Amino acid sequence: WTVRAELLGADGRRALPKPLEAVFTPHKHTWQRPGNVVTLEASLPRVHCWSDETPNLYTLVLNLISPRGRPVEHTAVRVGFRRVEICARQLLVNGRPVTIKGVNRHDHSDTRGKAVTRDDMLTDVVLMKQHNFNALRTSHYPNDPYLLDLCDQHGLYVVDEANIESHGYHYQLAGDPRWTGAWMDRMQRMVLRDKNHPSVIVWSLGNESGYGANHDALAGWVRSYDPHRPIQYERAVNPRHGGHWHGARHVTDIIPPMYPALEDLVAWAKAPTDDPRPLILCEYSHAMGNSNGGLKEYWDVIERYPCIQGGFIWEWIDHGIRKRDAKGRAYWAYGGDFGDEPNDKNFCIDGLVWPDRTPHPAMQEVKKLQQPLAVAAKNLRRGKLTVTNKQFFADLSWLAGAWEMTVDGAVVARGRLPRLKTPPRGRQPITLALRRPAMQPGQECLLTVRFTAARATAWCPAGHEVAWEQFALPYSAGKARRVRRAGRLQLRQDRSSATISGEAFHVTVDKRAACIRSIRWMGREMLAAGPQVNLWRAATDNDGIKCWTGQHNKPLGRWRAAGFDNLKLTPAGVSVRRGSGGAVVVTCRTVATGADPKLKITHRHVYTILPSGDILVANIVVADRRLPELPRVGVTMTLPAGFEQIEWFGRGPHESYCDRKIGAPVGRYRGTVSGQYVPYIMPQEHGNKTDVRWVALASADGLGMLLAPLRPVHMESSASHFTADDLYRAYHTHELRPRRETVVNLDYRQRGLGTGSCGPDTLPPYRLPAGRYRFDYRIRPYTVGTDQPALLARQRCL
Repeated sequence: WTVRAELLGADGRRALPKPLEAVFTPHKHTWQRPGNVVTLEASLPRVHCWSDETPNLYTLVLNLISPRGRPVEHTAVRVGFRRVEICARQLLVNGRPVTIKGVNRHDHSDTRGKAVTRDDMLTDVVLMKQHNFNALRTSHYPNDPYLLDLCDQHGLYVVDEANIESHGYHYQLAGDPRWTGAWMDRMQRMVLRDKNHPSVIVWSLGNESGYGANHDALAGWVRSYDPHRPIQYERAVNPRHGGHWHGARHVTDIIPPMYPALEDLVAWAKAPTDDPRPLILCEYSHAMGNSNGGLKEYWDVIERYPCIQGGFIWEWIDHGIRKRDAKGRAYWAYGGDFGDEPNDKNFCIDGLVWPDRTPHPAMQEVKKLQQPLAVAAKNLRRGKLTVTNKQFFADLSWLAGAWEMTVDGAVVARGRLPRLKTPPRGRQPITLALRRPAMQPGQECLLTVRFTAARATAWCPAGHEVAWEQFALPYSAGKARRVRRAGRLQLRQDRSSATISGEAFHVTVDKRAACIRSIRWMGREMLAAGPQVNLWRAATDNDGIKCWTGQHNKPLGRWRAAGFDNLKLTPAGVSVRRGSGGAVVVTCRTVATGADPKLKITHRHVYTILPSGDILVANIVVADRRLPELPRVGVTMTLPAGFEQIEWFGRGPHESYCDRKIGAPVGRYRGTVSGQYVPYIMPQEHGNKTDVRWVALASADGLGMLLAPLRPVHMESSASHFTADDLYRAYHTHELRPRRETVVNLDYRQRGLGTGSCGPDTLPPYRLPAGRYRFDYRIRPYTVGTDQPALLARQRCL
């Protein structure tokens, strides 16, 4: 019998000058040497290597020829040529130290459970590539071989993980010889099945199964059978389970911790060591609900220290199952919604995409931080930039670049970048033909550079945006001029109220409640409930899992204990007086108390009402320093039904938070208030916008209200048809009932998101310790079509 092999390139042509052949003769004494084995060898002078960036595949065709020369059996397999090795604290692919931009993936369908289709798998792989992922971990079991075929084809590195997890029985099973056979069987079957996939670059011995002799057995077998791939196992180096990052070298070639603190990563990277292993996070940034805060800080560390080579976000998809309530409304259910006991409630709702594979807003942050290039300003006045290619194998010729210049969010100039030829890990200077635009005092000029796919690829159409960068241009027309409004306001007051009237507006102050009760513009009401101090938000899953017990040490537990979810606001006095320039100054004082009435939060609102209708609002919030850190510092107000149109100049168009805003470019955006709703399966805080220069709400009948920060110059803002309490009390999306009114929040800042549901809490720079805060803003009613909110926002009023 003869075995014949032909190697075909991607174009279908022979990659070898002639087929390889060997005669197969069964050996009678297989106990002396291996029998039934044929070895064929050849050298390719010009091999096209496989990598995530260049997933070059060949096809190996095997034929079995009978002694009479008749072909009797055929098979084929796709082949990728690549080398994987560990050297000098780095994982090398084809001799180069790659960066792992990974995600953990589970099989899931919201209608079929764990029965996923090939279309489901293709959607996952395409979405990963489109959001700049280059790796996945098959948590926590080998996936369908078709998924590996897709990873071979599209270019995703795979950590292939054995179906071994004992979790709550960590050490009972790991060292028990009665389980060695079962563990070995699972590991061997995976390796034997998946060994020919070039995308599989690391074998994983399983997940969260303690550490013991059974792992040593698995590692020994894999090293003997397949010495060309590294292996990893997290629990062997987990300090909480008796390990340490410099230990267990015989059982894991990579240090793969879960959710480490940033300071621990930096300390490990700086420490002198003879350990040759790199560190690649097998799980980090737990994506449960409104999450993934602090990703930028992780990537700052990854890019600063070569021995820290990236990691895998937990995780890809929310594991919700589609159900309908008694009224036919669809929603995604989770643990306990099926009468299942015990359960982990919504702890399975922890992905970057919803169960229908729609990306969460956080995906834009991930995509931005993982983009394959960087752009730095060299001399913005002269349009000089430097493009750095972060890729290891491909140049940037597959991308087309374009730029646009905006003034206060309006495009005033655009152009194309020179052709990109930046080599791998190289830099390319580019010069843009920028001209100083015509600007009005107070306007802001931004440059945004975008990179799109020049041609369609296997995973994206031509024009798909891959990367972008934004710069503040050094152009200015000076500060906005102060606008002095002539006129005198009428003031009428008694013990219970005060009314301040101008040419087209009336402001009514409720002295008993210590708040503004009404703002009328052109005879119509603009306010349903006046601005009040707001320190509460609908807890995110990272703040604390609200349907779990044992959350006392989480921020939500501390907030509940302090009574932040049910603060009592007590009026503490109102004063009304005439100010300079015809203005009227109203000062409202309130005191908020929670569980301990001795721990007070005072709020002083100082409204300076101008003849123009502008209201300048100074806020001073002082929280007793014995209180826990705050969810937010801001004010909330309610506009009447009909204020549905929203426009803002700030980061967008999706939600952003102080520790998750890198993926949201500054611009001028329009939409609806209803459109700001983000349907997290567990209702929680959402829709926030950061670095807001101004926001305007308008009604269909021509009323508008401009809100703009004065101090600091940027603020955070959100608009919704739900209150924080509405969201906090709901446990599924179908339980929510939108209000007709529009709830508007203006914040000095919200607490960052962090990743504390299963990982590090919000980093200290993004927290709000109890203390003193001041923030000022401006309210300006206007008439839609007559007044322009962007122009009004630039005016500095007296």
